[in-house]
Amino acid sequence: MVDPAGSLPSLPPPLPMSLDDNGDAVAAHDAEEAEYYRLHQSSRLMRWRLDLKQAGEPLDPSTERQLLVGVAVLSALGVWRLSGKR
Repeated sequence: MVDPAGSLPSLPPPLPMSLDDNGDAVAAHDAEEAEYYRLHQSSRLMRWRLDLKQAGEPLDPSTERQLLVGVAVLSALGVWRLSGKR
């Protein structure tokens, strides 16, 4: 939702210890990280979009499905109860 085109950079993962003294990999990682933080500091809206992209989904899909089914069942029971005899 915040990045439908996939154009926003994501925060790169930490460098693995197995790289040792690979200067090119470290420089590339630092460039990605600098670009991310440059965009993060550019505006409040961009900061909000990057933070939402980094956050990901708050619920597991199976839990989300169970919650939606529960809300649907409770809503159906509520409608049934309210539309009963008066």
